[in-house]
Amino acid sequence: MAELTKDGQTTITRPQKCVLVDEKPLPIHCDDQLHEPTLPPPYDFSQQQIPLSDDGFIHQENGWKGRQTVLGAFIGLFCSFGQLNAFGTFQAWYATHQLSHLTPSTISWIGSLQLWMFFFSGCAIGRLFDRYGPKWIMTIGAVCFFVGMMLTSICVEYYQYILAQGIILSLGVGFLFYPAISSVSTHFSRYRSTAIGIAIAGSSLGGVAYPIVLQHLFQHVGFGWGVRIAAIVTGSGCVIATLLTNRYPSPLQKGSINCFQLRSFCDAKFLLLAAGSGVVALGLFNPLFYVVSFSRTLHDLKDLSPYVLAVMNAGGVLGRILPAYLSDRIGRFNLLIPAAFCSGLSCLVLWLNANTGVRVVVFAGLYGFFSGAFISVLTPCVAQISEFSEIGIRIGMIYSTTSFPSLLGGPIAGALLSTHHGSYAAMAIFSGCASIIGSFILLASKLAIDRRLLARV
Repeated sequence: MAELTKDGQTTITRPQKCVLVDEKPLPIHCDDQLHEPTLPPPYDFSQQQIPLSDDGFIHQENGWKGRQTVLGAFIGLFCSFGQLNAFGTFQAWYATHQLSHLTPSTISWIGSLQLWMFFFSGCAIGRLFDRYGPKWIMTIGAVCFFVGMMLTSICVEYYQYILAQGIILSLGVGFLFYPAISSVSTHFSRYRSTAIGIAIAGSSLGGVAYPIVLQHLFQHVGFGWGVRIAAIVTGSGCVIATLLTNRYPSPLQKGSINCFQLRSFCDAKFLLLAAGSGVVALGLFNPLFYVVSFSRTLHDLKDLSPYVLAVMNAGGVLGRILPAYLSDRIGRFNLLIPAAFCSGLSCLVLWLNANTGVRVVVFAGLYGFFSGAFISVLTPCVAQISEFSEIGIRIGMIYSTTSFPSLLGGPIAGALLSTHHGSYAAMAIFSGCASIIGSFILLASKLAIDRRLLARV
């Protein structure tokens, strides 16, 4: 529709999704001879129209608040989720010190419970984020995380480690992780995978630092003071992360808090994504739990085993950034599926044949890269098939559904280790097959979005 104004300009309003910031349409000048509209000189988008993204809301892709939130999420995940990535160091230490009288399968319940609490809390935390934003939720998380680490430093009995490290600490990680990642999702649309990948890379970088630093602290100041020093440093980082993280304004109206949306599972895309992710999670974290103890079975890596976990997490740093950046261009599901498949394939091909130090390091680096890519791209995939106001709760739901496989994966792997008299072959086969089977379910989710196999999804 076009209207002639007093100054001879023609104002054209287009039927497209946009916001009229100045309460009037953007003027488009006409050439008097050709009678065809021509665009005016470049203008400031902050003063004129701002195109909307596919989810129907504005995203300031290059805004300062968005960058600040990515930095805050990076720091928060470095301090908190990096701790979970380093549980292999605790597993190996417990097996030779405080809990040496227990089997590896029993000890691994601490790490598995950590994952379960972290994942299962996602639903409730996601809904609270949708309603209240990140600030006070992350404050609670910082307190829980600090208290959990301090209590872990004075634990003696197995049940005490279960309560302190398995429940309280991991609950704090959940309260820090979900608001941070969901906040990043609200600031970006086109570059959402890249932004989330950078934020989640903090967890892998923490996974690089934690095994080396903790092992050094345990050997020089003892387990108790080592954990306390780590708690003070990382607790301070969590406070900084909370101050930096902000959510882009959400249109959600405050109403009743539903922590679980059953109707989401009526969406075939979301249902298959949740199912595939759950199967992958059954084997995804086993190498992180057991690569340190596995390395100690090899003579040339016996004294360097913590560094193998650091290499795995270093691969995860690249895996969380590069594939995420690429997925914004070729499709997020198109990266998620190969990442899951290659994670499983690396277990079957590389871990099964890792009988030298070099082969173990190669496996650790490649597995860290592919598993990191899967973790990084999963959240953008959820956001891609969700309404803006449901991003938080759906991200929480996807992680909650993976909590139960994550809880069972570690003990099953430990039981296979005991049953096969210390051989890691059955564990590697189990972990690899779970990830590969899950990748085919994820492929079905992609085809539910677009039946073209090579479509950009």
